[in-house]
Amino acid sequence: MFAKVVTVAFEGVEARRVDVEVTSTHGMQGSFQVVGLGDKAVAESRERVRGALAGIGLAFPARRVVANLAPADLPKEGSHFDLPIALALLASMGILPVDALDGWVAVGELGLDGRIAPVAGALPAAVAASAMGLGLICPEANGPEAAWAGDLAILAPRSLISVVNHFRGTQIMTAPRPGAALTGGAVSDLKDVKGQDMAKRALEVAAAGGHNLLFVGPPGSGKSMLAARLPGLLPPLTPAELLETSMVWSLAGMIAKGALTSARPFRSPHHSASMAALTGGGLKAKPGEVSLAHNGVLFLDELPEFTPQALDSLRTPLETGEVTVARANAHVRYPARFQLVAAMNPCRCGVGGVGKGHCGKAPRCQRDYQGRLSGPLLDRIDLQVEAPAVTAADMALPPPVEGTAEAAARVAAAREIATERGRELGLDPSEALNARTSGPTLDRIATPDPPGRDLLIRAGEAGNLTARGWTRTLRLARTIADLEGGGGVLRRHIAEALAYRRPLHEGTSPALSTESRATVTAR
Repeated sequence: MFAKVVTVAFEGVEARRVDVEVTSTHGMQGSFQVVGLGDKAVAESRERVRGALAGIGLAFPARRVVANLAPADLPKEGSHFDLPIALALLASMGILPVDALDGWVAVGELGLDGRIAPVAGALPAAVAASAMGLGLICPEANGPEAAWAGDLAILAPRSLISVVNHFRGTQIMTAPRPGAALTGGAVSDLKDVKGQDMAKRALEVAAAGGHNLLFVGPPGSGKSMLAARLPGLLPPLTPAELLETSMVWSLAGMIAKGALTSARPFRSPHHSASMAALTGGGLKAKPGEVSLAHNGVLFLDELPEFTPQALDSLRTPLETGEVTVARANAHVRYPARFQLVAAMNPCRCGVGGVGKGHCGKAPRCQRDYQGRLSGPLLDRIDLQVEAPAVTAADMALPPPVEGTAEAAARVAAAREIATERGRELGLDPSEALNARTSGPTLDRIATPDPPGRDLLIRAGEAGNLTARGWTRTLRLARTIADLEGGGGVLRRHIAEALAYRRPLHEGTSPALSTESRATVTAR
């Protein structure tokens, strides 16, 4: 008898329909073949299905059984094909009505005792099932996660026998409820950071516009502390962003008990991370750190210690907001729209070439150390800011009056100005952030006044700006103007933006012109 059950195969965050077709014919008794371009986990599903049938007291058919995963040219990976193969086999054996599974998508891994184990990707599978107008059968542990997909029927059985009893009418399963909605834990306060007024200002600007940021300074100056306080300045994820981010985390198997959090991701991989760990890859092309940081922050501490290959792999996702993992049989695309925040010492010894205890090998030490970072990567970092050593006088001062709460309020107000402006221009909400505007839209919202344009032209003629740098300076100036209330882009906004975009050089930090330094200090 022939039977069919629908399941899905994952290509990035997209779940593509797969029909599991099972038939039994005359031939070698007990023969069981699974065809359809499956990986090792799919091939091993034969033994898990055999064991699960035995675990619930059923004998395997004394016929030749073939399971086909169609379309046959689509690669299939993962153990979630176990449950649909078993259900199709049960239908072909007459244990289940052949038409009982017509309205369902099934995913799940089987244990040898018939239990259904959790799998990665339940949320994307539920979204795909909803788009197909079907319900979802998934493991009990994945039920709360899948329930976030919205209005679709969901069955979350604990074991294979529970599914059989449900469709035979001897047991009724209730629909699972969505997991907990978390708001994130306590955030660190900017009041904890002594001194570093310019770095704090840069952090606020970066948060308001979604700009990339690099801190340069000696060890112990507070670079990592500042970066760790960025999530407290950012607004929570919107519902659309929450769904996008959670689908990536679901594929990585990182959603515990179906709980989703509206706090933006903050990923901080070690500098020994490989290119595959950052951008995604491995045997099954899993999402990397750039995708796990989607709609959030990717913090790279000790930036020059990462391999050049790993760092340069970030250049494309920083521009396009997505990353493509190429394989011989497929190209897998993941979203990767993240805000890059990085920190580094000015040289290997850490102290730089000026001041007390300066490096005796300066400037060669700094030039060699900073030379590990490619120019195209640095050109994509909007703010390159000095974090000088904190003095004893700074440490003796009382905590600052303003902290995270006050800065977050200004960031929220600036972002609301950008959102409202994007709404008036008919922009998608995800493109309204200043760091993402470009082309005619940027020309319309960020054209500076004549003195500001003259200053920008002089900076370009001096060789301090590439074409990309010109665009990013305008975006940065637009954000600075929004922090002041959303008026036009003026000369002082351009001056401050240029101060943040000064390139690394042989000294300890980006150099500031007299005018730019005065502009930033006045803040």
